[in-house]
Amino acid sequence: MNILFLHPAAAFGGASKSLIELYRLLHAGGVRGTVLTPVGAVCQSFEKAGMRVRPVKGLSQFDNTRYGYYRKVRWVILLRELFLLPFALVGLWRLRREPFDLVHINEITLLPFGVIAKWLLRVPMVVHVRSLQRKPGSGMRTRWVNALLRRYADAVVAIDHTVAATLEADLPLSIIHNGLDVAGQSVESASPIKGEPVKVGFLGVLIPLKGVFELVEAVHILKLRGIYIECLIAGENARRLSGIKAWLLGKLGFARDVKTELELFIRRNNLQEQVRLLGFVSDVRELYPQLDILCFPSYLDAAGRPVFEAAFYGIPSVVAIANPVQDAVLHEFTGLAIPEPKPELIADALQRLIEDPVWRCQLGQQAKAWAEQTFSIDINASLMFDIYKRLVSSGQAC
Repeated sequence: MNILFLHPAAAFGGASKSLIELYRLLHAGGVRGTVLTPVGAVCQSFEKAGMRVRPVKGLSQFDNTRYGYYRKVRWVILLRELFLLPFALVGLWRLRREPFDLVHINEITLLPFGVIAKWLLRVPMVVHVRSLQRKPGSGMRTRWVNALLRRYADAVVAIDHTVAATLEADLPLSIIHNGLDVAGQSVESASPIKGEPVKVGFLGVLIPLKGVFELVEAVHILKLRGIYIECLIAGENARRLSGIKAWLLGKLGFARDVKTELELFIRRNNLQEQVRLLGFVSDVRELYPQLDILCFPSYLDAAGRPVFEAAFYGIPSVVAIANPVQDAVLHEFTGLAIPEPKPELIADALQRLIEDPVWRCQLGQQAKAWAEQTFSIDINASLMFDIYKRLVSSGQAC
């Protein structure tokens, strides 16, 4: 089975990591993968996983996610997508004679481009939905996106119930969790040595949407309260900017040099001993055993991949999610859910876990059992493979 994967981001993040772990098991079952993706750090990771990589300058997207949808000055972003469209089309055109059996879009923002790929290659299309969408019926753009899904998507895969709830009920929808592979190292995190600060971890691409600024502010609040922690922030800086370009993009609100801003905040508030910026960590299996708590205070109103990874290591999480569901975080059972990513709320939740190490350990043990039951890589890869086989055997195409 020969699959063309379309992946939108050049930086290595949760979506690319989930695809790589999925592919490793699919490949063992006979799937061969080619990925069309922007040039960046992610290319090397895909290659290491055994995928054929076809890099392009960028893939044209259409963002109708709950927090990234076009509004006011954000409509200017469409100019970038139009600029990238010729590069994406050329990259796709070069693959037109490849014997693909199926197209797998690794994020719904690539849906319009995916429709073109489906038409050109005449194969079925799987759309992976990893982000919350705008509520069904909320405007013409949302109706248009769902109409495209209804007409062209042969299968729609949501990563959890929270994401699925933002899609129309009449779509060919399945819920398949991001399977996690910790390579047999599903062990509990090390207990902190007496006298040492509790270690709180953050993992993810450094973008404001992930709530990393709010987390560092929460560390400052805890310091003012006399509670000292060590916050380990692991992730690739999404963009380093300078000069006129930095000023212009910053004014428009399109891009921020998050790492530089974090470093400035840390220096101004004397948090050098409390916050460590680790940069990109190639093997997070070496990081999780060092942590006592995982914090994911994003504006996405959903639990991210690090929450589930941490759970495998017996680490409870603090997650910003207003209405947690069974496959996100179980409040006061696998971690703590806060309604929004406000620094004060993050600090309060962290303080609860810091001051009650016995309860924190109990939550971690419960999180581990929950993760092993819900996020098995073998089970979830098998579910995806079943979708592939059904679509390919039925001969569905545009």
